[in-house]
Amino acid sequence: MSTQKYILTIDLGTSGPKVALFSLQGELIGSEFQQNRVLLLPDGGAEQSPAEWWEAINTVVKRLLGKGLVPNDEIIAIGTTGQWSGTVAVDKEGKALSNAIIWMDSRGEPYVREITDGALKVEGYGLGKLLKWIQATGGLPGNSGKDPIAHILYFKNVHPEIYERAYKFLEPIDYIGLLLTGKTAASVNSIILHWVTDNRNINNIVYDESLIKLSKIDRDKLPDLKQANDVLGVLSPQIAKEWGLRNDVQVIIGSPDVHSAAVGSGAVRDYETHLYIGTSGWMTCHVPFKKTDVFHNLAALPSAIPGRYLLTNEQDCAGVNLQYLRDNIFFHQDELSTTTKPENAYKIFDQIAARTPAGSDKLIFTPWLYGERTPVEDRFVRGGFFNQSLHTTREHMVRSVFEGVAYNARWLLKYIELFIKKPIEAINMVGGGAKSDIWCQIHADVLNRPIRQMKDPIEVNVRGAALLAGAALGHIRYEDIASRVPVAKTYIPNPDHRKIYDELFGEFLAVYENNKKMYARLNGRVVG
Repeated sequence: MSTQKYILTIDLGTSGPKVALFSLQGELIGSEFQQNRVLLLPDGGAEQSPAEWWEAINTVVKRLLGKGLVPNDEIIAIGTTGQWSGTVAVDKEGKALSNAIIWMDSRGEPYVREITDGALKVEGYGLGKLLKWIQATGGLPGNSGKDPIAHILYFKNVHPEIYERAYKFLEPIDYIGLLLTGKTAASVNSIILHWVTDNRNINNIVYDESLIKLSKIDRDKLPDLKQANDVLGVLSPQIAKEWGLRNDVQVIIGSPDVHSAAVGSGAVRDYETHLYIGTSGWMTCHVPFKKTDVFHNLAALPSAIPGRYLLTNEQDCAGVNLQYLRDNIFFHQDELSTTTKPENAYKIFDQIAARTPAGSDKLIFTPWLYGERTPVEDRFVRGGFFNQSLHTTREHMVRSVFEGVAYNARWLLKYIELFIKKPIEAINMVGGGAKSDIWCQIHADVLNRPIRQMKDPIEVNVRGAALLAGAALGHIRYEDIASRVPVAKTYIPNPDHRKIYDELFGEFLAVYENNKKMYARLNGRVVG
């Protein structure tokens, strides 16, 4: 087996695409990133431009390959990953008909509620429909309106001209696959959140015609399905020429970021857990069964590894809370501004958080700036600082944001352990947040679990895409993946912080319970 072959990976993140080069054994050679705009609309909309996606991908690929890190003719495959739960409407020529609706968009909420409604309700769902969806798929459409099924219904009801012209509705990574190869398809794991596939036989996932009928979506507007480790096609000759790559580069169909991160974290054995802190966040593990917790938005769904299930969930706002603190609070540009935003703002935050006492003088930050999905599905909840006093300083605010994200992870951890019926012993931490030593330590203290900071944690998605591509082409075995992802450092819980974090976590939960009706009144609907 030659080690002188390489895989180019593309991760279409919400903040922008990252591309990277890896050896067939998962060794990182180099990476590049390009930022993208996110368009947040006042009616709950969240969009991005597919044209900007491609322009940014083209830019960073050329920038990376231009470094000459490896001979271009030794790049044999492209692996893709990226943001999940988005929708791109394309015509027969593969042209996007509008901006992409991304995972933060909730405008489809009233239309998805129409198809999930019923006389006898459980958690807002008609009982018969709930049982049908869970039995076949393992989950069901979120009533927050943030799943692709809601996006498509939004097009159908609000922009019927786009719905009628649409040849296919594609997930973002499947749209990138179309641009790379000219072929439309979805993997059996990228399509999951449309909630129209029968996932009961993990080795034979197919569309369920009764669920498609229930969804009120036309089957011919959905892409055909492929396995997660299938080759979608060969890179288009035009792109191969433009990028200076060989004509036989194979493009793997790819997996969403949740699935690729599960592989790139090294936590691939059953019940081994990883925590991802990027723009959003999640805590997942592979499990040997199909199961659903409808009350806390947890489900075991098809993994990127063939024949496996992955416990799936998402917390809407994780690392983006620090970006919000930087851009909207401390360095917002207005008449009060006295300085420009420093390039090393996150490192400064780390320094401030590290020197501020645990508990932030009992200041609590809730990280729900754009609603929440797990362990509660509530599109109207919002973030904030609680228990401020005349003694509260900017240092307390910084550390409390770090701690608030960790409290949310602890909230989720409780229901994950109930789901798998066993305690989690240690957690692999990845994503941009795992670059922060103090954030790793805070998570260890708040969760009361050892945190393993993985090497190159910010490259977890592209690493997972590369390892999956290597396994799909037979260059490595799935069972060898864990050995390809080393641990950089392990953080042990500090027992001196146990009392304060147990107290504040209890109050964190109380903030939600005591205020959820207020959030609903302020942000969209009145609850009884």
